[in-house]
Amino acid sequence: MTEPLSFWGWGRADRFPDRAARRSLAEQLGPLLGFEGLSPRPAPALESLQMPAPRLAAPPELAGFTTTDRRARARHTWGRAYPDIWRGLCGDFHAAPDLVALPRDEAEVISCLRWAESVGACVVPFGGGTSVVGGISCDGSEYAGVLSLDLTRLDRVLEVVPESLSARIQAGATGPVLERQLAEHGLTLRHYPQSFEFSTLGGWIATRAGGHFATLHTRIDPLVQAVRMVTPRGIWQTRRLPGSGAGPDPNGLALGSEGILGVITEAWMRVRPRPRFRARASVSFREHSAAVDACRRIAQSGLYPSDCRLLDRAEARLHTISMDGDHVLLLAFECADRPRSADLDRALAIVGECGGRLKDGPTTTQSSSGSAGAWRQMFLEAPYLHTTLVSLGLVVDTFETACTWDRFDALDRAIRAAVGAELDARGGGTLACRFTHVYPDGPAPYYTFLVRGDPDPLAAWQAVKAAASRAIIGNHGTITHHHAVGRTHRSVWAEERSAPFAHALAAAKSAVDPEWILNPGALLTTQERP
Repeated sequence: MTEPLSFWGWGRADRFPDRAARRSLAEQLGPLLGFEGLSPRPAPALESLQMPAPRLAAPPELAGFTTTDRRARARHTWGRAYPDIWRGLCGDFHAAPDLVALPRDEAEVISCLRWAESVGACVVPFGGGTSVVGGISCDGSEYAGVLSLDLTRLDRVLEVVPESLSARIQAGATGPVLERQLAEHGLTLRHYPQSFEFSTLGGWIATRAGGHFATLHTRIDPLVQAVRMVTPRGIWQTRRLPGSGAGPDPNGLALGSEGILGVITEAWMRVRPRPRFRARASVSFREHSAAVDACRRIAQSGLYPSDCRLLDRAEARLHTISMDGDHVLLLAFECADRPRSADLDRALAIVGECGGRLKDGPTTTQSSSGSAGAWRQMFLEAPYLHTTLVSLGLVVDTFETACTWDRFDALDRAIRAAVGAELDARGGGTLACRFTHVYPDGPAPYYTFLVRGDPDPLAAWQAVKAAASRAIIGNHGTITHHHAVGRTHRSVWAEERSAPFAHALAAAKSAVDPEWILNPGALLTTQERP
């Protein structure tokens, strides 16, 4: 039997260490990270949560697939960013939805929207609940209530067309669920965000999620062929085509819409044969600037590695990839048709010209040993570690951006100065960076920070996030490359977008959701309603 998911922390409930194990971890990590005297906080008990009574009762037509169960409401309250986990740990569930719906088909999704509009309730589409930007956290104070619309029962691969490498997949399918079904056809979507185990296809599309490939198909966008979305004013259905020049792209408006325009119920996706050939290696650099230059040259070479992940020395140390102060570049190539060893050799020649030294490999096996294997394991375990560290009193979170190569140095210096000042003001901390994706015109740097939370953890988190956001926007970066806008980044995103675009987006929402019931507060505020 599958263990239940945690209602407050990351992943499965049984993966949260007991108090003794966390005390031991604190003793090990304290000296490594520079935090002494860490003390584990007890996990919250379901019966003790601060949660208001439901304001709504399901009508007969929804009663068969809706619930006001306490655990279900708690599970659908917060995402998994630092503030979410901290509030959950403290038992604060004041923003719990009034009802949780788990529709079994599209007709029941339509019924939910129709009823919610009729009673003045708002609807929050829910996939895996892994948002780290406040994408699902809605207090609904301006509405009669909040309905959390959980799509995870819609989890089937409905149709596969091998000759077109296309598959029609329901939006509630998680990564493992859809990959198991595609594997029966010898195919894969090959999209692996860190939340792969729990996040859903619909969530990936709605947030323009970043995935497995460090180059070329970096996000879900190019994998989407057509989208089907239920709106309060009908079905938004795009056509399955390899490409079209017929006006603005309707898929483009659905991508990144974060649930404010409609509820994605299914999509045609571009799939591929499962890879048979792999080649990988890792390279060490003493100078970060040389490593950045190597990444740029590889990104502009046309080689298109599946992995070109640069870990700065703090990131490499944090994930125990390298403890000697080196920066580490992980390189990998894969293909279903032919070996890619020659491409890896050329990439290694480029990094050699930039001063890189071979650390592991090259290898053509799928071995989990070496730097790449260690990184992969830590990558999958990191969200669980994040929850544990929060329970020890640390403020731990991430932020990510993208910029052009010519602007990276200034952006990185500004971020390190601004965030470093906030960490120093709180007794010191850690700031680490890695490149998750690289493009011919620029990188997508991803930062992790750790600092003590006392005396006010949420204030500390807010101060660091605000400093990082100011540095990003002030130095020509985007407020998010793949985490989405949500509610956390909404005010800063307002500085990034143009006023005409904001008006156009609000008008589009009014056209398909005239009562503004869909995920209010994500992307737009109700004050922006025309």
